[in-house]
Amino acid sequence: MSTLAEISLPKSRRTPISRILLWLLLAVLTLLAAAVGYAYYVAHSALPQLDGRLQANGLEAPVTVTRDSHGVPTIEAATLGDLFFAQGYVTAQDRLWQMDIMRRFGSGELSEILGDTALKVDREQRILGLREAARKSLRTASPRDRSFFEAYARGVNAYIATRAGKLPIEFRILGYTPKPWLVEDSLVIANEMVKDLNYHHFFDARAREKILAKLGPELTADLYVNRSWHDRPPTVMREDLNQPDNSSGDSDNEDDDDDSPDNSVTRCAPAVSPDSLPVESLPVNGSNDWVVSGAHTVTGKPLLSNDMHLGHQMPNLWYEAHLHSGVLDVAGVTLPGMPYVIVGHNQRIAWGFTNVGPTVTDVYIENFNAQGAYQTPSGWVQPEHRVEVIHVKGQADVSLDVKITRHGPVITDLVPGETRPLALRWTLYGSLHIPFFDVNAAQNWQEFRQAFSQLDAPGQNVVYADVDGNIGYQATGKIPIRAAGDGSLPVSGADNAHEWTAYIPFEKLPSIYNPPSGIIGTANGRITPDNYPNSISMEWEAPWRTARIYHVLESGRQFSEADMLALQTDIHSEAELFAAERFVYAVDHASKPSARAKQAADLMRSWDGRMQASSAAPTIAENSIFELRRLLLEPKLGSAPADAKKADAGLNWKTYSWQMRSVWMENILLHRPKRWLPEAFPNYDELLTAAVEAAVNGPETPKDLASWRWGAFNAVEIEHPILGKVPVIRRWAQPGVQEQSGSGYTVKAVTRHHGPSERFTANLADLDQSTLNLVTGQGGNFLSPYYMDQWKAWYEGTTFALPFSAKAVEAAKTHRLVLEPRK
Repeated sequence: MSTLAEISLPKSRRTPISRILLWLLLAVLTLLAAAVGYAYYVAHSALPQLDGRLQANGLEAPVTVTRDSHGVPTIEAATLGDLFFAQGYVTAQDRLWQMDIMRRFGSGELSEILGDTALKVDREQRILGLREAARKSLRTASPRDRSFFEAYARGVNAYIATRAGKLPIEFRILGYTPKPWLVEDSLVIANEMVKDLNYHHFFDARAREKILAKLGPELTADLYVNRSWHDRPPTVMREDLNQPDNSSGDSDNEDDDDDSPDNSVTRCAPAVSPDSLPVESLPVNGSNDWVVSGAHTVTGKPLLSNDMHLGHQMPNLWYEAHLHSGVLDVAGVTLPGMPYVIVGHNQRIAWGFTNVGPTVTDVYIENFNAQGAYQTPSGWVQPEHRVEVIHVKGQADVSLDVKITRHGPVITDLVPGETRPLALRWTLYGSLHIPFFDVNAAQNWQEFRQAFSQLDAPGQNVVYADVDGNIGYQATGKIPIRAAGDGSLPVSGADNAHEWTAYIPFEKLPSIYNPPSGIIGTANGRITPDNYPNSISMEWEAPWRTARIYHVLESGRQFSEADMLALQTDIHSEAELFAAERFVYAVDHASKPSARAKQAADLMRSWDGRMQASSAAPTIAENSIFELRRLLLEPKLGSAPADAKKADAGLNWKTYSWQMRSVWMENILLHRPKRWLPEAFPNYDELLTAAVEAAVNGPETPKDLASWRWGAFNAVEIEHPILGKVPVIRRWAQPGVQEQSGSGYTVKAVTRHHGPSERFTANLADLDQSTLNLVTGQGGNFLSPYYMDQWKAWYEGTTFALPFSAKAVEAAKTHRLVLEPRK
């Protein structure tokens, strides 16, 4: 019988190598733990003080900052100077690194901290001269407005002065400290927003020029359609919503094939384009806004909603704030780095934005001689020169010589494959006014319109409501009147044939007050009625979101705030549904469709048009449209190079990029014109079936088509530009990649990198019942409880109340900080 003493323990069999590996593993784990601990310490030390008292240089009197459960500050000050000082201070508490990186991005100063990887972006910003334009705007600002910007800058700098050794972790990782905040930095950020919304048209002008030279005027006019019978200009009241207006587009009856399906399907269902395809998406820099009068609400007072669709970023773009000093009492979203509230409400009025998308950039082909002078109607003139020096981390400085003609900077270097000297004229260069203090203070429609008459750019569709029950709409912005043309093509700069002769007078821009319908909505579509005398935009957004908004709002229901949120998160798309029906019809009538194409048709046949993350039908429809566009354009414009970087230099089928290309596609699907039918196909049924075949037999297509989830195909991806690349930390620093419902043409307009940047509804019956949420949260520090506390609501389609009255602010109080003048 064995005893415990007789049992011998086995000797260790570890070899010297295994012991070394074990020690190395332990060392790595120790270093990793130390790195995580240090990162935690650095990030935690940068968290702002939210309670108690703080002294700040530059204040005249104490300022109270009351934060609610989502970190939204109500800032109460005795004077306007102290109010905007505190706004700068408080915003910097939560978003200092974001503010710094935004001003660096706008100014072309990223290479100084990131190295030559950012040189391309910096070169573009320096050539465009956003900082130079900011300085020009500052020189023409009124003394009052300048004083508010100066107060904001002093507040930012007062906060920076308190953060020695306690800066946000991004500064530590990149190894730099922020420079003092300049007044012009705020205007640089404003200019970058203008660029984001009103800059892209000249790229389309150059693409259109190449396509026109290749295809001629008829086919080019087909492609660059700029109106649709689905359009709903906000100042036009339709009497019969079942009838198209006079903007029905290309009927092309003489070319229609007899085998097209019955048009009754199309009377209420537009077509689609694959703009939401991750591989080739157009940015959804659009937005939704609408307002309904009390006749359509459960309270008897207006409801106003707004969700601005922009590129995602981390932290999210907007910062919520409530500003109160004397009679100024306004809440909503602010732009970090800028004073004022941009969208929101005060004690009497509310407003929201969508982008007009006006054509405010023209490209002029300048004629230079051997002496470096360029031709003008009055003779040869030497261009101005602006020298830009870009500091590059770890490398020598890069100098740029920017030539400037009477039209603007020569931007040839920004256009791949271009050799002609192209000069850019842009309203941004005309000294912009920022009227948001007057907007924030406006108490009625007249004061509201007077304030927005001063907004030069970016041109916005503004909806309005007030506590008295009035609603309205106003288009804004400086929009040029040209001697000839509409900015859709590059033109000669040597003469005055296409010069800007004036701007459309504000009183002539589309506007309406208390329409009989009690409903106003915009979603970046056409806003001009038929026979409008001036060209506002050469490229309106597609009409599908606008049409869906009106379809819901004109349903005869009485709406609540919850109904407004439901519409903001609506994922039904008549556009994609119509396209799917056309593909189904084609497969059913094709001569020899494959079993896989038939399966795809069956999946689309039973689909209800909702862009559900779990559905396969939207994925099939979107890929089929992508392939159909390729089959239509490739024979006429050529194949795209395998190297995507080379695609922009030459002409190929991907050169065609147009916000209303889905309207062109609708015309193709409706009318089936023979001039567009490729020679390889006997009819459109075979063409559409071939598109489906190509879509469902690609290398990325799953074996089981029913498992091809739309949510994975059109996922949302939000990554922190710095922390997203740091192992371990990144899981807490960003939402990452998540499946999502919706598409580029649903009211919930989303693609991989774009979507609603906020969701806002103002309840004019009780402003405390207004709602607002951001994408991720208020905080810029990943350890802040307010860093991603709003993400779940944004992702799942819920929202939060926005306290406004003194009673509501006090009831929602979570933190209270008093800023005091330094003694």
